[in-house]
Order: sequence, then C-alpha cells, then structure tokens
Amino acid sequence: MSPQLDRRASSAGSHEKVIDGIYNEPYDEFFPNDAAKDTTGIIEPPADMVRAVPGKLSPWTLLVVIMELCERFAYYGASLMFSIYLQKILHRSKPQAVALNRVNQFMSYATTILGAVIADQWLGKFKTILIFASLYFVGLVLLAISSADFSIDGGFGLAGFCIAVFAFIGFGTGGIKSNVSSFMAEQIPLGYKPTKTPGVYEDSKLTIERGFRYFYWAINLGAFVGQLICPQVAKHKSYALAFMIPAIMFFVGIVIFVAGSKRYIKKKPQGTVLVKVWRCMRYARNNKKAGQAHWLDGALGAPGGDWDDEFVVGLQRSLRACKVFLFYPLYWALYNNMSDNFINQGLTMKRPDWLSVDQLNVVNSLVLVISIPIFDNFVFPLLRRMGLRMGPIVRITTGFVIVVCGFIYVTVLQKIIYKTGPYYDFTGPGIQESASNDISVWYQIVPYALVAISEIFASVTGLEFAFSQAPTELKSVLTAVFLFTNCGGALIGMVLAIWGGDPQVLYVFAAETAVLGAMAIVFYFCFRHYDDILAEQEQFNS
Repeated sequence: MSPQLDRRASSAGSHEKVIDGIYNEPYDEFFPNDAAKDTTGIIEPPADMVRAVPGKLSPWTLLVVIMELCERFAYYGASLMFSIYLQKILHRSKPQAVALNRVNQFMSYATTILGAVIADQWLGKFKTILIFASLYFVGLVLLAISSADFSIDGGFGLAGFCIAVFAFIGFGTGGIKSNVSSFMAEQIPLGYKPTKTPGVYEDSKLTIERGFRYFYWAINLGAFVGQLICPQVAKHKSYALAFMIPAIMFFVGIVIFVAGSKRYIKKKPQGTVLVKVWRCMRYARNNKKAGQAHWLDGALGAPGGDWDDEFVVGLQRSLRACKVFLFYPLYWALYNNMSDNFINQGLTMKRPDWLSVDQLNVVNSLVLVISIPIFDNFVFPLLRRMGLRMGPIVRITTGFVIVVCGFIYVTVLQKIIYKTGPYYDFTGPGIQESASNDISVWYQIVPYALVAISEIFASVTGLEFAFSQAPTELKSVLTAVFLFTNCGGALIGMVLAIWGGDPQVLYVFAAETAVLGAMAIVFYFCFRHYDDILAEQEQFNS
C-alpha cells in the first residue's frame, strides 16, 4: 500500500467517506438506526495506517449472497437446457433455437432499468427484489408445467415456454439483477476498522471489492450445481422435473433472503432521481462557463437546486462509466455463445453416452469457483504488495483480450471439426440430428475455461465499477445500465442467429473474434487515462 496512506485526508467532515474517486456517500445514510451502525469504524484514513486490508463479510451480507446463489442455480439450471429442449422436444431448428435463447437473454437484461427505477424512486431495493422474485418463481413453475407431457401433447409447449420465459422469468431476473449486487454492497459499513495488528486497518473499499468477487463466486457456484444436476435429470427423468428443481431451489433462496429482513441496512428510495439528473444536466448546460474542466461543472454550487456538489461529481463519474460500458455489448455477444452455439458445436463432436453436451458449461462455472478465491487471496494481494494495483480499465481490457484468445481457439476448433469426417460440415443429404464427427468434445474445455477467467477481469470489474462510480441515488440505476449492455449482446446474437447453422457459424465465430480484438485495442487507448484519474483521486484523498 502506498505510503501516502499514512497521511490524513486534508478535507471531508467526520461523517464523509473521503476516497472521492471511489465512494462518496455520507456515512450516516447507510445506517437507519444506531443499532445497525458499526461504532468501531473510522471514517477518515487513520494517521498511523501503514496497510489496508479487506474485512470479513457480515452474516447479513452473506444471506444476500446465498439468495443470489439460489437464483443463479435456478436461472442457469433452467436456461442451460433451453437450446436442446427447443430442438428435441419443441422441434425448433438450430437457428430458431439460438434466436429464442437470445430473446430470453435480451428480456433478462432489458428489464434491469425498470427494476432499478422502481427501487430507487418508489419501493427501495429490498421490496423490489421480493416483488420481482415472486414473478420469477411463478415463471419457473409455469415453465415446469408447460414442459409436462400433457402440455406438450396439448400443443401448449411452445406457448407456455414463451409466456414463462419472456413474461415472467425475464422480468423477474432483470428486476433482481439491477438491485441485488448493490444491495449486497450496501450491507458493508463504510470506513476503516482497526485490526489486532498495529497500523493495519480493514478498509471498506477493499471489503466491497471482496464482496463483489465472492458475490460473483456464489453466482457461479449456483450455476455450477444447477448445470450439473438439471441436464442429467432431463436426460434420465423428464424436462418437467428438471425445470421444477430450479423453482424449488429459488423458493428456498427467497426464504433465506427474507430471513434477514430485520437486520438488513435498507436505504430509503430517493424519489424521482432521474428527474433530478435531468434538471442538474439542464442547469449545467445552460450555465456553462469558459474554462470548465467538465461540462457538468456549470451545476456546481447551483443556488436553489435539489442537488449538491457531491451529486454533480458523482454524476460526472457515472457518465464516464457509461462511456466505458458502451464497449461491453460485443463482449456479451461472444460470452452468450456458451448457451447455444457452443452447445450446438458440442453436438457435432464425439462424446460419452453419460454426458449431456450442454453440461460442459459447468467447466466455466467450476473454473470461476476455483479461481475467484485464488485471485482474491493470492493474485490481487500479491500485485498490490508489488505496487502493481490493476485499475479498472486495465482489468477490463485484460478480460476482453482473454475472451478474444478463447474465441480464436473456438474458431480454429470449428474449422477442424468441418475438416474431420465422416460428416465434415454437415451439409450433405440424409444427415441425422445425432450426427457427429470423429473429434472429441473435450476439446471444448479450453474456451469454457478462458471465458471464465475473462469474467473475473471484465464482468466482475464492470459490476464493481458501476457501484463505485455512482452517487448514492444512482447506484441501482448505474448497475442496471451496466447489466443492460447484455441486451446489446443479445441483440447482436439475435441478428447473427440467422447464420447459426452449419457451416455459416464458422464465419460468425471469426467475425466476432476479429471485431472484439480490434475493439479491445481501441478501448484501452480511449480509456486508459481513467485509471490515472482514479489513482490521482485516491492519492489526493489519502
């Protein structure tokens, strides 16, 4: 840790978090009553601090994390089966199955903005999560009913699937996504807390970074277990039972989440925050002065405005984050291939009878479950001790580059599959749905693993960046904006689904890889100065 942390900040009151570039909220706003406040916390960096470390996550924070684990079990356990279910049970073609799967992904992220607005303006995060979770649970039950034999035989299979997935599950998961990660982070008290070692303090900033990594770890543990169990149940029992298991698991998660209701730190909704943003931006535009560093500086010190300077600075950071997020849709377009085109690729390869090819997605989740604690406890601390703390832009760029490497591999693998007999590119006459070439499906392990490592750098950092850059009133909204970028990826996937069959999918892989590779370079050179800005802000406030 930099020796500059030994100095006490020169500004900020006793109830302000002083690292302005990272978190900038009044400390007391996080605590609705004295009983919830951690009175051992120190708000300003202590003068005797020589090293900052992350603290432990509270039991109430962990309840939120467990609930997300159950929700991700439900989502991935169910959605992983969609591609094969649509093709084998509902008799859709490969391109149709890919398109419907991408519509599901679009709906799951399109509703994030709605969930954020409802939480921040009217209901608060806790109530909003519960309402959308209820919709989600109804959708899971309806999905199980629609996949039963009597529904399939009665012609309700496809209609029931679309209603359950697009109307209920899509809305439910979107409303939860935009709030649950920031609600988790809000359970972590801001400030510095002394440890038993003199000069070593727990820093809430590092604790929140840890919280996001373990939140993502729980997501992937849930996904791993769901993806391991549900396809096997579908293969050996029925899809109706395989879809009901996620519904039961999610119900358990809701019960666990509600159990902590009285102990959670629940921030009150801020009212019409988007109207406040509009008024602030309009005022800044109309009062722009020569020599301003940022166009929103015109709103600083505004007389009679319903915002303060802290909000203006936070809004500046939020707009800066939105520019960063513009590059994410293509990353998600590549990432989303795991749920359809990777599965279709695996169906053309030799595999053991006991394996359901969609289950190779567990490799992605398993790598994350193993890797996140390693990065949290060894890799990132080692880099900090070496003075090589990776800023958000460097981490995101690293994630983009890793996924590009994974898709270079996928493109080459697809070319090799088409050069391997006996069916080559599967365009000849009389080829059965079960046809496969003489190449092992285990070659797919590499791209699943590389995509997982890329998530630690690109996806986790994106969530953390959204939370850290937003002012108090906009945390759910900016998190929702980040998640909404997945809609762009889903839209790209829906268009490319036209070429989702054999052999056109080879060119889809190659084009996506080339474009994201070029965009990763452009991204780094456009935004690398953001890391310098954040580092300067930390040094100024320390």
